[in-house]
Amino acid sequence: MKRLTVITIIALLFAVANLAGKDKRNRTGLTPYTIPLPAFVGDYFDKMPVDEENPLTEEGIALGRRLFYDKRLSAGNTLSCGSCHQQSHAFADNRPFSLGVHDSVGIINTMPLFNLGWARSFFWDGRAPSLREQVTEPLINRLEMAGTWADVLDKLQQDKDYPRLFGAVFGPGKINSTMVAKALTQFELTLVSFNTRFDQYYFDGQADALTPQEERGLDIFFGFGNCNHCHSDVLLTDNYFRNNGLDLTPKPGLYNTTGKESDRGRVKVPSLRNIALTAPYMHDGRFQTLEEVLDFYSSGIHQKSPNIDEHVVPLGKGLFLTAEQKADLIAFLNTLTDSSFIRNPAFSDPNPPLK
Repeated sequence: MKRLTVITIIALLFAVANLAGKDKRNRTGLTPYTIPLPAFVGDYFDKMPVDEENPLTEEGIALGRRLFYDKRLSAGNTLSCGSCHQQSHAFADNRPFSLGVHDSVGIINTMPLFNLGWARSFFWDGRAPSLREQVTEPLINRLEMAGTWADVLDKLQQDKDYPRLFGAVFGPGKINSTMVAKALTQFELTLVSFNTRFDQYYFDGQADALTPQEERGLDIFFGFGNCNHCHSDVLLTDNYFRNNGLDLTPKPGLYNTTGKESDRGRVKVPSLRNIALTAPYMHDGRFQTLEEVLDFYSSGIHQKSPNIDEHVVPLGKGLFLTAEQKADLIAFLNTLTDSSFIRNPAFSDPNPPLK
């Protein structure tokens, strides 16, 4: 009888605990969200890391999307994140240097935003070790959105909708910078781009997805061009920092973050996905076209540049591509465009604002 009583009590305790857990999940009212990814991403590459402190929900993503396009995050309410990260350009800018508040000019080219969940650090010089830090730095950068957290948070708190939306996602209390960063991060993590003709050909095995010219360009890319040594894997970037020999005296790059002489001149390798949409090119936007980029890699490499990358050294002064080879390679690079990504309404400016 005593044993039966003990077992009964334990069972009741487990039942109560389970009901409490279910009640807690229901009270949140949040809808978990899983980013849709093609099977080949998991087959050929690592799964996107999960931030247990900031789980994706439909409500959190919708809030982050609204913030991404809200100009009140800037001084004078003139710029939003989407002002410089434009969907039509794969969330990059079409200027060498973006214009900030009061038309201040930036000092480095705006990087595109997609497939960010796999990155280990952010910006050309790697100064942000997490996406949560990357999404908020422009808000207070004097050359960009030039705001202050006190001003931004006051404007959000005074809005008729934001306190309710933030409360629904993060719980009661005043809006703070951590909440803003988490919401923006949730939205930006959903900006994934893996639907190109290259993907159909290379990963899905659709032999007719590329033309003969594009196939010749692919052979150069993965062959004597050695492009895939740095623009590698499913992401078409290794997310490392390298000096590709642009200048004899390169700008500091990663050195600004680490202080190591061995990092001077090294900058982050950008993904070549959507490359046809993200001109101008290089960290300083010096090349307006892909033709100019290939001219550099064909005959303009500076081998005496300090800390030049080991994969660039074997190229000598360049690949010395013929006109036909350049045309073939550009044709292939155009197959890396994800048209569905730049047209996806889930990534666009919510107008009217999301509820």
